[in-house]
Formats: sequence, C-alpha cells, structure tokens
Amino acid sequence: MEGFGPRALVLLVVTAAMAAATPAAGQMYRRTAADGTSYFTNIPTSPSYQRTAFTPATARGSLRLPLGEDGAYSREIAEAAVRYAVPERLIWAVIRVESGFDRRAVSRKGARGLMQLMPETAAILGVRDSFNPRENIYGGTRHLRALMDRFRYDLHLAVAAYNAGEKAVAAFGGVPPYPETRDYVERVMRFYGVPIDWGQLQETGIRQVVERDGTIVYTNVSPRRFSAALQER
Repeated sequence: MEGFGPRALVLLVVTAAMAAATPAAGQMYRRTAADGTSYFTNIPTSPSYQRTAFTPATARGSLRLPLGEDGAYSREIAEAAVRYAVPERLIWAVIRVESGFDRRAVSRKGARGLMQLMPETAAILGVRDSFNPRENIYGGTRHLRALMDRFRYDLHLAVAAYNAGEKAVAAFGGVPPYPETRDYVERVMRFYGVPIDWGQLQETGIRQVVERDGTIVYTNVSPRRFSAALQER
C-alpha cells in the first residue's frame, strides 16, 4: 500500500450480509489512529472515519444467494450456516463448485454428494449417507468450519484445504501452487462474491479472513496482530 509507513496496519471490513445493490467502492471509509495505524471499513463506527476511494479488487460483487440455483437445499444451507457459524453464501459457493448442486455427484476419486465428501471424511464427520442432502451439507459445513478454525479464519487457506487437504496447505504455508487448487479457490471466491486478484494479494501481502460472525476482513498483518487489532477497534 503506497503512503503507509512500516508500522501501518490495514484492515478492510466487509460484512457478508450486506445488500448487493450498492458497490463496495462507494462505501469505503478510512480512519487513521494516533500511532499511524490506518483502518478501512464499509461500516463507519464513529465520525473519525472519512469516505475514501480505496477499493481492493477482492471487495467486489454480490453476497446474496442467487435465486433458484440453490433450489430445494436453501433450507439445509441456511440451517447449517447458523449451526456451524459459516456464511451461508460460502456454503452455497462450495456446493456450486464441488457438485453443481447434483446430490448424486461422484468424483473420479470417490468424493460424493453435494459437498463432495470422501468416504473416510464422511465417516469422521458422522455422515452415514453422503447422498442425503441434509447429512452431506451438515457434514461438509462442519468440515469447512473446522478448516476455518485451523487456519485462523483465513478464507483462502480454508477453501484451499477443503480441496487439497490441510497437510498440503500447512506444508506450503499458503495456497498450494497446484493449478487445480488455485482454480478451485478462485472459483469458490468468485461465486462467494469476493473474486481474487492473485497479483494484488501477493504484492500487498493482504490476506482475507472471515470472522466467526461471517464478517470478511482484509488485512496485511499476522493472525495474532490481527486479533489484537480487532479487540482494540
């Protein structure tokens, strides 16, 4: 980020439940703390925030579920979202990419159902019938929640781990450089409503994090400093 000193902290908050009618670019506000820390948010909490033109490439798009495409599973998705504190839109995006909402889908590797659970993963999650929409969605969402916890709510890493596995993400210290996984993460994030600009993320060091309440945060700080900064806001 140009104009920020070495101690600058950048936080961009985008609430997952916000309406999609107004572009994020028109709702960004900036506040500069006494120590030089800069905060960006679309929800100003005090008069100290001033409107700004700062617009990361990743903060575009609708966060509403598309009408019709989630079909008969909208209730199961909504219930799983509440139960496991995972954004409803994210569950929809994963299902869209994994199976295209085909509850009978089976991959070449043997993954089954809407959220494409491998038999061993389904067994661990207590899913008896992977072709049962409710069981599959609940199991897949529970797994996704665990990955979000494992990777400190870094959504890119959680989604990458859903595709490539936790060990691969941990081994590479980020999204594995596998073309399939990169494409998978990009597609999920696009359907989620926050498309990825890989070049910008790499140049700025900005990471995308999803808090427990579904709020999306873009930050350039380590998970520990990020958590501390949120507590001070």
